[in-house]
Amino acid sequence: MATTDDDRRPKYQRIADSLREAIQSGEYGPGDRLPGENDLIAEYGVARMTARQALGVLQSEGLAESRKGAGVFVRDFRPLRRHGIKRLAQDQWGTGRSIWAADTEGRDLVVDQVTVSEETAPTQFAEVLGLSEGETACVRRRRFVLDGKPVLLATSYLPMSVVAGSAITEENTGPGGTYARLAELGHKPVHFREEIRSRMPSKDEAKRLSISVGTPVILICRTAFAEDGRPVEINDMALDAASYILEYAFDA
Repeated sequence: MATTDDDRRPKYQRIADSLREAIQSGEYGPGDRLPGENDLIAEYGVARMTARQALGVLQSEGLAESRKGAGVFVRDFRPLRRHGIKRLAQDQWGTGRSIWAADTEGRDLVVDQVTVSEETAPTQFAEVLGLSEGETACVRRRRFVLDGKPVLLATSYLPMSVVAGSAITEENTGPGGTYARLAELGHKPVHFREEIRSRMPSKDEAKRLSISVGTPVILICRTAFAEDGRPVEINDMALDAASYILEYAFDA
């Protein structure tokens, strides 16, 4: 690794940058084992903690993953391109297709955890949905797994007064999902708003998404509005940032 006398980057950052360049150039491909701590200590003459920090940088960026007892490997996963506008078009869910069909391109997507309950929604969501005091929401919690890798945690809140007795209160909502069922109930979503933020994951999120606590999550909060302007669903999502490319295509 070439350095200059005025290179003031910390040693661990220089090593991480060098390894990143090697990954991007193809020297280390998906699934390849990266040099271990002992290798880096010998090559760069640094302390073990410095070598560990360098590898930790690549893990936090989602480029590498640690396998217990085996070492650190280049992450073998193709990011999912999330089409933020196309996926919500009515010709997706309105024809019985999952909104995920716009993103997965034939890849293996499963929802391996689903719970549905009647609860009091968090105050900020209850206010957006216009729920009065004591009015409950149907809460749908799911974990989405792509090619065997957990990529998304989603929790939806819908007014129970709107969805009671419908398939929305069941684990399997049927063809077209929640939005198709809302349309059948006379509350077809016609407008969506998404708010996007990012942060480090909670311990529970890191565990359920199988990521290190240093890998950030993307937070997307989507609100669906019916024709009369009423919010009929809030979907609060946490995405593994290293597993996604967010794409928004629209006309000028």
